[in-house]
Formats: sequence, C-alpha cells, structure tokens
Amino acid sequence: MENQKSVLNISDIDNSLSGVDTDKIFSQFRRVRRMTIELCEPLEIEDYVVQTESFMSPPRWHLGHVTWFYDQLLKKYFKDYKPYKQDFSFYLNSYYQAFGKPFNKSRRGTISRPTVKETIEYWNYINREVSRFFESAEMKLNVLKDFMLAFNHEWQHQELMVYDLQHLLQDQYQPKSVKNVPQQNGVSHKKEMIKIPGGIFELGFDILRWKDQFAYDIEMPQHKVYLNDYMIDNTPVTNGDYMEFINDGGYTNFRFWLDEGWQWVNSNKIEAPLYWERDENGSWFKCDFKGKRYIENFSNEPVTNISFFEADAFARWAGKRLPTEAEWEKAASWDEDNGTKRLYPWGDDAPDELKCNLLESRIWAPADVFAYEQGKSFFGCYGMIGDTWEWTGSEFVAYPGFKSGFAEYNDKWFTNQKVLRGGSFGTPKDSTRNTYRNFFKAHERWLISGFRCAKDA
Repeated sequence: MENQKSVLNISDIDNSLSGVDTDKIFSQFRRVRRMTIELCEPLEIEDYVVQTESFMSPPRWHLGHVTWFYDQLLKKYFKDYKPYKQDFSFYLNSYYQAFGKPFNKSRRGTISRPTVKETIEYWNYINREVSRFFESAEMKLNVLKDFMLAFNHEWQHQELMVYDLQHLLQDQYQPKSVKNVPQQNGVSHKKEMIKIPGGIFELGFDILRWKDQFAYDIEMPQHKVYLNDYMIDNTPVTNGDYMEFINDGGYTNFRFWLDEGWQWVNSNKIEAPLYWERDENGSWFKCDFKGKRYIENFSNEPVTNISFFEADAFARWAGKRLPTEAEWEKAASWDEDNGTKRLYPWGDDAPDELKCNLLESRIWAPADVFAYEQGKSFFGCYGMIGDTWEWTGSEFVAYPGFKSGFAEYNDKWFTNQKVLRGGSFGTPKDSTRNTYRNFFKAHERWLISGFRCAKDA
C-alpha cells in the first residue's frame, strides 16, 4: 500500500459491485456502499484503527460492522452463500445479544485484528456475494424489508463516522468533495418566534399515507396528542446567540442548570461547546472540517456539539424552554391550509441541495440559518431538516401502542435518553424525515447537535 494516497477508494469497490446495476434495490446498495467509501478515502491506514474516546469507534470497525450486517442477512436468506473464511462476529457485533456476546465498545481500538487489509477484503467479498444473491434470488417482501433495514443501518453509521472523524482528526480530515452553501436570494430575514396553534395533532409516521416510504418502528404508531398554543423559534440557536450566553456567565450561574447538568459542568470543567477553544487573546475558535475558524466569522451558523444540559440551560437563560417533540414535529410538518402533514418541512418531495444541508450536500458544516428559503416549513421555520440535530425536551420512550418491528434495535434504548429531531449536515438524505426520532443521553455532545427554543403562547 506504499505510495498510495488512500488505502480505500471508489475503484476498490467497482469490481466487487459489478452486475445487476439495473435492479433498483441493488443500485441503492451500490449508492449506500459508495458513500461509506467516500468517507474513508481521505484516511491514511493509521487512521483506521485509532479510538480517541470510549464513545467513538475506529473507522475500521464501522467498515467491518456495516458489512457484517449484510453477512448476517446472506446467512439467513442465501442458500448458496459460503461465509467469509474468518469469523469476525466477536469484534464486529455491536450490541446484538442474539449473535453472541458483543465486544466491549470502549475497547474497539485496543486490538489490531482483523487488520485493515482483512476488513477491506471482507468488505469486497460481501459485496460480491450480495451481487450474486440479487442476481439469483426472488426478492420477497421480508427480504426487501431486511435489506432496506441494512441500508438504513449503514446510513446511520455513515453519520456516526462523520462524528468520529471529527473527533479523531478535526481540521486534519480533508473531505473528498466540498461544495459551497447555496447563495441566499436577497430576501430580508429576521430571527423571531412564530405562534403555532394548538389542538389535536397526529404525532408520528403515517404508515397508510407514506406506505412506500421506509420508517422505523419507533416512529409509529401515529397517535393523537393535544397541544396548547405555543411559540417556537424560526431558526436554530446560532453561534452568535450562544456566545451571548457564554459572555453573560451562562456556564457559571447555577440558576440556569438542571442539578445533574450543573454537576456535569463543574466536574468536567465545561465552559463552551465541544471543539470550541480560546486563543492567546481570548477569542473563540473551532477546528472542524472547514479548518480553524473563528466563531465571530460564522456567527449565524447553528451552534453544534451541544449537550441537552447546555441547550436546556440556554433556553432557561433566554426565558424560554426546549420544545417537546410533538411541538417540534407540528412546526415542521403541519400544513395549516390543507389540514395535512408533510413528510418534510417543504412537502413530500425528497430532500435536495436547494432545500436542506445533508451529507450528500457535501458542505461539511452547518449553513447560515436562512440559507434554505425553499426548505422552510408552512409556518416559516428554517433549517428543520439538516444542518444540526435539535434537542427536544422529550424523553425517548415508546409511543402508545408501540409494536417492535426490528428485534434488538432502537427499542433497546427506551430509557435515560432525550429525543432529537431533524438531521444534520452529516445525515444521509434517506435517513431522516419530520417524524424521525434520534436519541442520545443528556450529557452527550460528540454528535452534531444543536437546538431551537420554544415557549408557551
């Protein structure tokens, strides 16, 4: 591998993905796998095995784990399948007890085998076997369902890789492709709170209306909730807004913080969002995928890498609160004129680069909060899909009438988690919608997480 700029590139997978390009699901498989490779192309071989903290995973593990998921499906459905020569399950399993005792996540960076070379060989072998399976098999509904789950699983890990790459490399990571934020159309914009009418609201994914759209079981069933009239910010909180909170002593005044949050701030000596640092003159800067950037130069971007505790403290400081997930979803999805919900803030059309900033946009940072005029909701809320996930005040619990559709998946985490909505610049376009429920613990901030505020009307 000497003298190669990249250990893994697109050409490495072309041969292993030859075959039935015209088949819709296989074409989707190719697209999913190519994006994972694109994320890995800038890496040196040493980067693949490093684990900087217990919460992140080395890129090698992500590559192997998403491949292992397809491996299990082939074992289940493909009679002609001959498993790869080595059993990587012990290392590549994540938390699925049905496949044996998972390897401790915090120690994924402590072993050197399987090697990066073996992992790539495994990746290519499984790609070829999936190709053979799609060419030979009748795609029954249960098979399609499981492979769609596998695609969505890999999309989730693509975003996790973005988080991990930022923690691993920060401004040393050089994305293969970087695009500019779309130019604003000259419309005058104003940050303000918008009044949302209350009443009965159908929360969750409408499986009858969007029957051809994938959704997780945790987004269902759609059910009635009652909302009082409320106000919600038309944009996420920006870096400039958050700087005011810092300068006003937000991190040193216990009155704004939940007790557990206050203990977390003090025990960890937190004084700013993750990745923010001061230079010798006291000016705040951030090292991210865009390089070393001073906060004052991108003050109108949504603040990111914020914990729930920090978001909640800011809201209290501002005399507001975090929205519930029902309030967030109504502001994002409800079309008052037609009396219907939208799958995305702008309608039911799939995301594109004129409406929102997602992974395929390849911008690699949040955009200006008013950058996507075409992507605003009926009520005039900007940035509700893409840029940054938004914390809500809601606990991640099952909806009334919940029935698990995927054994040992998201419903394992119905405890001590907070709901986030919307998606980020690291979220694949097929991996989010107005009803999608992301979830993390209140202290976590390595994810691309921000927030907007609400208050009672």
